[in-house]
Amino acid sequence: MTKGLILSLVGLGFLAGCGNLGNKPFEVSAAAKWKIPYHIEFDTKAATPNPSGLTIPAIIYTANPKALERRASMVVRFDATGTKTDQPGKNQVIMSPFDVPGSAGNLSQTTMDLVNGKVAKLLVDRCANGKVKINLAFVRSSIKPDATEAEINAKRLSDWISTEVVFKNPRSKKC
Repeated sequence: MTKGLILSLVGLGFLAGCGNLGNKPFEVSAAAKWKIPYHIEFDTKAATPNPSGLTIPAIIYTANPKALERRASMVVRFDATGTKTDQPGKNQVIMSPFDVPGSAGNLSQTTMDLVNGKVAKLLVDRCANGKVKINLAFVRSSIKPDATEAEINAKRLSDWISTEVVFKNPRSKKC
């Protein structure tokens, strides 16, 4: 009986020492905030139309200062279902490496023009026209151009972001 009484007193003392946890605000630690090195999002400003027929909005990035990468590549996936020549295994492009200056900013217009041109070429080849869903993510610059899904996930530097853009196929009359 004395052991039970001592155990209940110790338990009561433990609970009394915890205080009122309901009044303390929840805080996210810095380690939990940066699960991946880069956070990317699309800019809300209207993008300048690209002559390729595809205009992906500008990309804004913020980096974890302790995990900066000076060069990165970008994987762009698009949904080409419903097009005349859909090739499900080839609905993505891995861009050439580009410079990522600083820990925050926008990707350069030159980089965005290259992305727009390369993705537009693939969409032209598939006779796409109209709205197209696009997903993209930053990956390490050491990725191979024909990387597998596993390699893309292993080298990913950001979460996937998605948007829907309008593609104006310059050769739509031939499709």
